[in-house]
Amino acid sequence: MSLVFLILSLLSMAAAVAVKVMFVPASEGINITGAHVFFTLKTPIQDLPITEAQVNSWCVILAVMFLCLFLTSGLKTRNISVRQLVAEWIVEKVTTLVRSNMGEFFEGFAPFIAAILGLSAFSSLSSLLGIFPPTSDINIIAGWAILVFILITYYKMKAGPWIYMKSFGQPVPLLAPLNIISEVATPISMAFRHYGNVLSGSIISVLVAVGLTDVSHKIFSFLPGAFSDFPYLRIGVPAILSIYFDLFSGCLQAFIFAMLTMLYVSGGFPAEEYAARKKRRQERAEARAARANAKEQKAEI
Repeated sequence: MSLVFLILSLLSMAAAVAVKVMFVPASEGINITGAHVFFTLKTPIQDLPITEAQVNSWCVILAVMFLCLFLTSGLKTRNISVRQLVAEWIVEKVTTLVRSNMGEFFEGFAPFIAAILGLSAFSSLSSLLGIFPPTSDINIIAGWAILVFILITYYKMKAGPWIYMKSFGQPVPLLAPLNIISEVATPISMAFRHYGNVLSGSIISVLVAVGLTDVSHKIFSFLPGAFSDFPYLRIGVPAILSIYFDLFSGCLQAFIFAMLTMLYVSGGFPAEEYAARKKRRQERAEARAARANAKEQKAEI
């Protein structure tokens, strides 16, 4: 059964490649554009375009899901397989990362952080297959950033809405407008940082490849026939750039996005106020229980 999950994971990415080959028009020369729009759905609020970034994002989600099922299927306590060792290593490393950056209170965040790391890294690495990477679309990254912003706001309000509202006036009430702007700027900066770095890497790679092609044609124009048209200078150089822009930079941006998520959520959590509020609730619950017991004892008497 585990082999089936691995095949399904590979087929998910193969489906993204097949969709690009069948439905995205071929281009000649340099062509730096956004995600191809397959069709548009008419909705009451506004039209909803279904783009190449959305399709590829779902393919990546399915690929990551089936890969997780492949790694975690058939877990045993003895005679552990290599894939189970890999799964345990991932869980251990992500749990340690979350615990060291967020504390034991947020240890349950480990699956969410692992999902961010996997989805972001695989989305950026999908460019190696020749498909449009979902992380090069601001709409995809903005959706992730909005989800993280909701979590940040939720944990900031764990001590109560009043404590959250008071935080905008700290350290002095005069800074409240700036603190509100900073709050709104959090998801915007997270989205544009990730999107800009991935997209710029793709653009630089294309520009360098096209430039090397033109230079190669001019240098080797003295060669006869098709030999002068072959892009000799493109051999190796774009591959070296791809190691940085596609592999290193893609994984680095996934790590940065996950780190910012952990720091913003844990940094905005009012631990002391939350502990005090929890203690007051517990004291009120104990007081109500004591009054209820007293009434029962009085009724029995």
